[in-house]
Amino acid sequence: QVQLVESGGGLVQPGGSLRLSCAASGSIFSIYAMGWYRQAPGKQRELVARITSGSSTNYADSVKGRFTISRDNAKNTVYLQMNSLKPEDTAVYYCNAERVCSGYVCNDYWGQGTQVTVSS
Repeated sequence: QVQLVESGGGLVQPGGSLRLSCAASGSIFSIYAMGWYRQAPGKQRELVARITSGSSTNYADSVKGRFTISRDNAKNTVYLQMNSLKPEDTAVYYCNAERVCSGYVCNDYWGQGTQVTVSS
């Protein structure tokens, strides 16, 4: 069984920074991509940033230039550095691991979510 454990959420003032971490553990041979999604109250879950095992990245337009995703493949860990935070970034942030393979079996996994609140 694979688990994703997130950390780093919290309350921050507008213009501040937070760093989210997500570590995958369990029987893992490879992970194709890891990413962060977010869901604000009353809205659909949306992609924030994603990074592949080859370090290709993509970002939501709303966070480009402010957020940076990075990954430590050896530790199966993904990070999201969030700078210049805005109130509209307030949401529950979910870690996602895409095509996690153990032997010949591959699945996608989600973390439990971590709250990020941007408010003065």
